[in-house]
Amino acid sequence: MRTFNWAILGLGNIAHKFAADLALVPQARLHAVASRSLAKAQDFAAAHGAAHAVGSYEELLSVPDIDAVYIATPHSEHHAHALLCLRGGLPVLCEKAFAQNVRQAEEMVQAAQQNGVFLMEAFWTRFFPAIKQALELVQAGTIGEVKHLAADFGFITDFKPESRLFAPALAGGSLLDIGVYPLFISQLFLGVPATVRAVATPAPTGVDQNCAMALAYASGATASLFSTIAATSNNNCVLYGATGQLHLMGRFHAPSGLEIHRPGQEIEVIPYPKTGLGYHYEAAHVQECLAQGLAESPLLPLAFSLDLMRTLDAVRAEIGLRYPGE
Repeated sequence: MRTFNWAILGLGNIAHKFAADLALVPQARLHAVASRSLAKAQDFAAAHGAAHAVGSYEELLSVPDIDAVYIATPHSEHHAHALLCLRGGLPVLCEKAFAQNVRQAEEMVQAAQQNGVFLMEAFWTRFFPAIKQALELVQAGTIGEVKHLAADFGFITDFKPESRLFAPALAGGSLLDIGVYPLFISQLFLGVPATVRAVATPAPTGVDQNCAMALAYASGATASLFSTIAATSNNNCVLYGATGQLHLMGRFHAPSGLEIHRPGQEIEVIPYPKTGLGYHYEAAHVQECLAQGLAESPLLPLAFSLDLMRTLDAVRAEIGLRYPGE
């Protein structure tokens, strides 16, 4: 069996989570890590058993035998770091939000296609077993035609102007960090919205602290979505169908199961026991794609990520949020 050598570019908190879950993926090995600090890279490599540690992102291209690179830097850096790897011939799994705007995302896709290299957005939610089951249930008409979807994601964080959540230069704000999850789940089940409306409350740095979105679709369905870094929300998602409701159990972006609610009937619960943190699902899928010689994922195609970025851009236009250089 082939072993896939993974590299991680950017060694923040989510990189540690991904590295821990990579140990759960058959035929996966953490091969190399890259940071702007050699000491940080060496410490990370020692903690997770990586053979190679480099002190610049450019140096990663000189490490031999890399099969895939997981990019875990701030949103504002995804574009540059993905282009670096793609132009160097390295397949890329790039954290969400895919880029800062759709123009950057289109350049990333173009680079992948021109170089014949695999590229996928690291939207781990897509690969949870409960999500696969939910899509099958909706497509089978279990709750009838979906009329409305409601989803929220919020947590409290201290205001630090220089942090990635609040700094405009790092494409901060609730929208690109966590608002992207409600938008993702709405697009997965309802498609691309025909109408996008949004309002937001700005943080002192100008990025969005709260963002409320209302979407309408050609099918007649609607969605109400919310993100905040100023309060703790339930992180719920409910699909309201003509004949019932489908609830994603637990935190909807990492669901632990499903509940089916039908009028006059007992609630049907479909649990999915948790293994690891959940990042191993997307890593295993990337390996399947690479083993088949695919240039993109059939479950999360590049066109989907581009559509999602267009909606994110539309929401930012509604709330008047522009990042430096745009």
